[in-house]
Amino acid sequence: MIRHGPSLLLAGLAIVSPTATHSQNNESPNSSELVKPGESRFGGMRQLTFAGENAEAYWAFDGSSLIFQSSPVPGEGCDQIYTLDPATGARQLVSTGKGRTTCAYFYPAGDRILYSSTHHHDPACPAPPDRSRGYVWPIHPTFDIFAADADGSNPVQLTTGTGYDAEATFSPTGHRIIFTSLRDGDLDLYSMLPDGSDVRRVTDRLGYDGGAFYSPDGTKIVWRAHYPETPEAREDYLSLLADGLLRPSALEIWVADADGSNPRRLTDNGAANFAPYWHPSGEKIIFSSNMDDPLGRDFEIYLINIDGTGLERVTYSEGFDGFPVFHPDGTRLAFSSNRNMSHEGNTNVFLVEWLDGK
Repeated sequence: MIRHGPSLLLAGLAIVSPTATHSQNNESPNSSELVKPGESRFGGMRQLTFAGENAEAYWAFDGSSLIFQSSPVPGEGCDQIYTLDPATGARQLVSTGKGRTTCAYFYPAGDRILYSSTHHHDPACPAPPDRSRGYVWPIHPTFDIFAADADGSNPVQLTTGTGYDAEATFSPTGHRIIFTSLRDGDLDLYSMLPDGSDVRRVTDRLGYDGGAFYSPDGTKIVWRAHYPETPEAREDYLSLLADGLLRPSALEIWVADADGSNPRRLTDNGAANFAPYWHPSGEKIIFSSNMDDPLGRDFEIYLINIDGTGLERVTYSEGFDGFPVFHPDGTRLAFSSNRNMSHEGNTNVFLVEWLDGK
């Protein structure tokens, strides 16, 4: 999520695209054109979106629908939240159409949705970040978490405190929501009940904790983190945070028990590792990283065991591949990619058959 949370530009960590190629209409090329050499985990592939910037597509718990964020017209307006029928490609706006939104998720029963938005503070898009200090993500203090009916009606604000509240996802058991907040002065993970009550702090180490997901049985969490180790790094982190900014060039993947206990790091490569998600078995994590590009511009998808062994590269497509999300039954994978771009910066949602046996 940073899209991160905040936006595809964010989460894309520099979704830097190669030269645009291929069709500019709403017709997906043959699966054989979409799957690249070396992508042995992939069977048949379909393209589900075709214009703008589209990312963070997450499955309903029954696998019937996807919810994602999109800026359909490049350069016009902010990300908004849509649901998507994977069979037909039909999409429906379910956020307010105002402000900036991010990080949507379904309630386990499928009757409600969860997302973060700034619309209640200002209907306009928040100002873009000042990048005079390098590539940074904005941590908009006006983000709060909202719940709404599945069609977007009856939105209810779940967080009301000052500062950033976003990147919220649900436990499959339905008992807790986990999210990132700046409420105590640092970007930590917190959990709360589905109605926003009983907020509990999950992490407390100095640095950024975000993009967390519960394991299929709800007993563990996975997330991305940046923990500055040196005095210089801590000073840089805190000075940026004071200005509502975060430098995402080094992120590692961590797992822990659901309450934050027994944390352990899965990656240790100094790259930008993000968008981790659980395999339905609960024994593997799929994630995106630029670890194999010395310039840090090419993001691919990787698979790793929860003990940190068995690292496997999954994608081999130029540009950006990220936000991999398994269908609940493990037979398909939704992800976002620059492949088959219609224009520079075009990022779309794809659906592919997952070949678990290879």
